[in-house]
Amino acid sequence: MKKIYSGLLMFILSSSIIACGNDNIKLTDENSDTTTLPAKEFQKEIAKADAQILDVRTMQEYQSGHIKNALLADWTNMDEFVYRTQSLDKSKPVYTYCLSGARSARAAQWLREKGFRVYNLAGGIAAWNREGLPLDGVTNDVKQISLKEYQSLIPANKTVLVDISATWCPPCKKMEPVIDSLEKMQANNFSVIKIDGGEQNNIVRSLNVTAFPTFIVYKNGKEIWKKQGIVSIAELSSELNLQQN
Repeated sequence: MKKIYSGLLMFILSSSIIACGNDNIKLTDENSDTTTLPAKEFQKEIAKADAQILDVRTMQEYQSGHIKNALLADWTNMDEFVYRTQSLDKSKPVYTYCLSGARSARAAQWLREKGFRVYNLAGGIAAWNREGLPLDGVTNDVKQISLKEYQSLIPANKTVLVDISATWCPPCKKMEPVIDSLEKMQANNFSVIKIDGGEQNNIVRSLNVTAFPTFIVYKNGKEIWKKQGIVSIAELSSELNLQQN
């Protein structure tokens, strides 16, 4: 009798767990209007006939290379963004992307609040490029630096700060005076190598750069530190082993 009762209890508990699991899955499917998709899955989804692809970067970024059939609505220009997205069809899914996924995530949330079903590209164009996926509108005017050429720029007997930025990147613009100031104060103690990550896709992919700006410190030819985003002059000085004036 105890065995029968025990078995029955286990069956009830198991059934309850399965039911709760199914309820959770259903709840997620019905209520998640914004989904983040990795690059290859994003590529598969946008191939569908009803896909509306929305590039939320600037015109300059768009012209440097964009996903085929993508519409443009600059998230940093809200008047333009609102005006252009009014033409989207709410009965069809929208697929958003930007450079790193941050702007498009905010744009996706805004669109969801307006009643759209939105899917965002995880990691943005940077992730798309790392997967070697195709872009339209890419010009071949800019010579791509190979990894070997990049490595040859790093001296074997000096401290070097590599600054991988983009001209249209707001955090990069904010970091410009910081890097310039540090370079002027400590010009004899280290050198700066600036790479335009918006153009040098090969290097961005090879170095696994996922956001701009990205800073890398090399000492005697070896990478010792890497960080992306806004960095204080104190932290940079510390990593470069500099004495601040």
